[in-house]
Amino acid sequence: MNKARRFLSGADHRRIEKSFANAGLPKKWWKAFGRELRHCARCGERLSWRLVRAEGQRRFVCGGCRWIFYQNPKIVAAALPVWKNKIVLLRRAIEPAKGLWSHPAGFMELGETVQDAAIRETREEIGCRVRLAGPARLYSYDDAAVVTVVYDAWVVGAGPRAGAESLEVKAFAADEIPWDRLAFRSTYHALRDWADRRSKS
Repeated sequence: MNKARRFLSGADHRRIEKSFANAGLPKKWWKAFGRELRHCARCGERLSWRLVRAEGQRRFVCGGCRWIFYQNPKIVAAALPVWKNKIVLLRRAIEPAKGLWSHPAGFMELGETVQDAAIRETREEIGCRVRLAGPARLYSYDDAAVVTVVYDAWVVGAGPRAGAESLEVKAFAADEIPWDRLAFRSTYHALRDWADRRSKS
């Protein structure tokens, strides 16, 4: 049995998963985007939501130069930092999910690799350096606008401390993780998988 599941009943896990039923992307997401994406970034003409016959899909298309504005998910780079044999989590000081717990994570930037981004975000959010370990794990959902890339990691050198985007930082054993106070569905799944790996090691 998954070690994380030993700490909560099956009903608890189903309830937690159900609480993440919507990851923030509306079912009719193109309408939400349409309120913000009004003009072409190339020529300034109006964008409209229309069928692109060559692709068989509806896209935002410029009425002037016919440029297609594609909506693609962003990459979030994340780490599961272990310190003194516990997982280090931070309580978020910013929206979304302010006040809830998460592993260090943030958007990848141009000019860096996913690994670079995971290391940078970890240092920014919990104030310490990490060494990444093992292959990345991916978490993606059809109602989310991001793909989360998560690495196991070990804290190197000085211990963690709260950064500008963290209300507090704390290390948890697998049975201490605040399962009911996690920020995102990917956070929950990544930590559940981490606890499962710990139970098998």
